[in-house]
Amino acid sequence: QVRLVESGGGLVQAGGSLRLSCTASGSSFSINLMGWYRQAPGKQRELVALISVGGNTNYADSLEGRFTISRDNAKNTVYLQMNSLKPDDTGVYYCNAAHAGFRYWGQGTQVTVSS
Repeated sequence: QVRLVESGGGLVQAGGSLRLSCTASGSSFSINLMGWYRQAPGKQRELVALISVGGNTNYADSLEGRFTISRDNAKNTVYLQMNSLKPDDTGVYYCNAAHAGFRYWGQGTQVTVSS
């Protein structure tokens, strides 16, 4: 059973930066696809960014190049560097991992951007 643990959320002013981390434990292999989703209050969960074990990335169009996803395969850890944060980026950010037909979710970390 893969377990995902996120860290790095918090409160930041608009224009600031945060870095989220998510480590997968319980796996002896490099997970194929890892990424981040977010859910704002009253809205559906949406994709933020994905990264494959080979380093291919996919971002939500709305991010306008402000976020960067990366990963350390040896540590089964994925990162999300968030710059130029806006109040609309506020929400719970969830780590996601997909491998061999299974999907796993972290418990979520709160990101709040004040104006």
